[in-house]
Amino acid sequence: MSGSGHGTGTGTTTSTVPAMTADALAAAVRPRRFGAFYVAEHALRSMRAYGWTIVVGGVGTPLLYLLGIGLGLATLIEAPVAAGPGGPVPYVQFVAPALLATAAITVTTEEFTYTVMMGFKWRRIFWGMNASPVSPTQVAGGLVLATSVRILFTATMYAVLVALFGAATWAAAAALVPIGLLAGFAFGLPLLAYSGHLRDDAGQFSVVQRFVFTPMFLFSGTFYPLDTLPVWLHWIGWVSPLWHASELGRAVSYGTTAPAWLTVVHVVVLVVLAVVGWLLARRAFTRRLR
Repeated sequence: MSGSGHGTGTGTTTSTVPAMTADALAAAVRPRRFGAFYVAEHALRSMRAYGWTIVVGGVGTPLLYLLGIGLGLATLIEAPVAAGPGGPVPYVQFVAPALLATAAITVTTEEFTYTVMMGFKWRRIFWGMNASPVSPTQVAGGLVLATSVRILFTATMYAVLVALFGAATWAAAAALVPIGLLAGFAFGLPLLAYSGHLRDDAGQFSVVQRFVFTPMFLFSGTFYPLDTLPVWLHWIGWVSPLWHASELGRAVSYGTTAPAWLTVVHVVVLVVLAVVGWLLARRAFTRRLR
């Protein structure tokens, strides 16, 4: 009877294993296919912890900037700083596209730095995701998708206020939103690749904020045309995704007197930075998690 019982147990176990394997493989189909969306959902749910900060920042920051510039600084500037095909443009109209692009880039400096360090080291969330059928590329892709939602929200709030302040038509303001998204990716995805390589936080993100983002914000033609700066500072604008996005936004907002090929250059630079950044970020996540 002992032998009979043992044989029955073995048969049951043997027949159960293929069934469990089949169930596991079937359950893994959706995560393998839609893993990035699961990661994005997790990231968006995590953003709810500081949701009011996102909302207040998305609405309050552009409102304060546009009020300060439109009702304050612009009244002190008598000479026009820029002109379109129709002649000189108001200062707030010149600055608005650059502020929108800056806001989009700011989102990526927040979501692609400490969030990445938290996922890899502090809370090790990415390792848990990696233990599931979700791939490292999907982990990175999900983070990018969630950040895209936040960028779109911030850029849309900016666009609405830009239109309300008369700095652009509603159609032009709407066209600034995808430009802001492209600007965010052009700066953010290379930053995501850099963050994905870091093993420890030794102040690198503060260095990026102070010595990369801040000079880019100040010297990329955000508040005045790039050609008003000394020649030896022009290179900052040339390599800056913010300058290319700002000039592209101004061309959409009120037109441009620059040659058409320069507009093409702006688009190409932004797309190349975003694509190369994504490829490097995907490689960094794969190397860490595999």
